[in-house]
Amino acid sequence: MDIATLIGLVAGSAVILAAIVIGGSPGTFVNVPSLLIVVGGTIAATLIKFPMSDVFASFKTGIGAAFKNPKNDPQYLIDQAVEMAKIVRQKGLLGLENHKVDNEFFQRGIRLCLDGYNVDVVRETIEREANLTILRQEKGELMFRGIGDTAPAFGMIGTLVGLVQMLSNMDDPKTIGPAMAVAMLTTFYGAFIANLVALPIADKLSIKTERDRLTLDLIIESVAQIGSNQNPNVLQEMLAVYLPSNAGKDKKK
Repeated sequence: MDIATLIGLVAGSAVILAAIVIGGSPGTFVNVPSLLIVVGGTIAATLIKFPMSDVFASFKTGIGAAFKNPKNDPQYLIDQAVEMAKIVRQKGLLGLENHKVDNEFFQRGIRLCLDGYNVDVVRETIEREANLTILRQEKGELMFRGIGDTAPAFGMIGTLVGLVQMLSNMDDPKTIGPAMAVAMLTTFYGAFIANLVALPIADKLSIKTERDRLTLDLIIESVAQIGSNQNPNVLQEMLAVYLPSNAGKDKKK
């Protein structure tokens, strides 16, 4: 689990809640009409922007990226690739029959090699799967970024609704307070949803997508080279460029 996401959400919510409690009654920050405008409007706009199937799939992808932290350490994957390359050198591809890798995508690629598929076919197949995985994550990022853009806009719409209600009933002082509450709280709800939930998840999904893109490239290259019976030492040198410590070296080149 990605504990940083949980800590960020809890800490952010706690800070805001503490400020509300210290400043007055928390009940004043609960307003059903404001919630209807912001939450309902944001959901409606999201459904208009994206197909229904994409909304549910993207939501699941985004939440998964925010709270899950899969074991895709590049050094671990390289070590596994080199180990498998050594086994193939000694026993052939069938030597990997009982070898397990703690990465589903990697394991599937090796299984295709064991099933006798040509290396080019294996590469093409897993590249296609990798591209689809990245595409799903990019759609998730796009949806959450859209929510982050839409929620404050509906907060502003709620503010305008509240101001119109207030100005149209200036002769009745009792209606001014509730109308102002709708006006202010919709802005608050919109900013909260956008800046503490939607946009941070979109940013995290973007970062993890780039990291997963490199990881999938590493796995694709590993599977192709293992299937080609590559020398383990040469394979290790080839895959070393995927390590984070080589980022600066690549830029200098």
